[in-house]
Amino acid sequence: MGICPICNGFQELHKECQTCGTSLEDSGRVMDYYDDYSPYMPIDLMKLEDGYPNDYENHQCPHLLKCPQCGYDEIVFINE
Repeated sequence: MGICPICNGFQELHKECQTCGTSLEDSGRVMDYYDDYSPYMPIDLMKLEDGYPNDYENHQCPHLLKCPQCGYDEIVFINE
């Protein structure tokens, strides 16, 4: 089990929107949006069910980034 440096506040994520150039906002782990209980489930268990086949094996944490200006969003995999 790894530790995500973004989730734990060790680093900040800086990326620009590929559509309009605005700074994207980190909206947290993508699996937290699956249902009401997802944020409370064990992270490694959720990685086995999140639809990304290698995030558990590769010790990556998928984060949802959103653009507050144009609404663009993307998933970024953070190495733990």
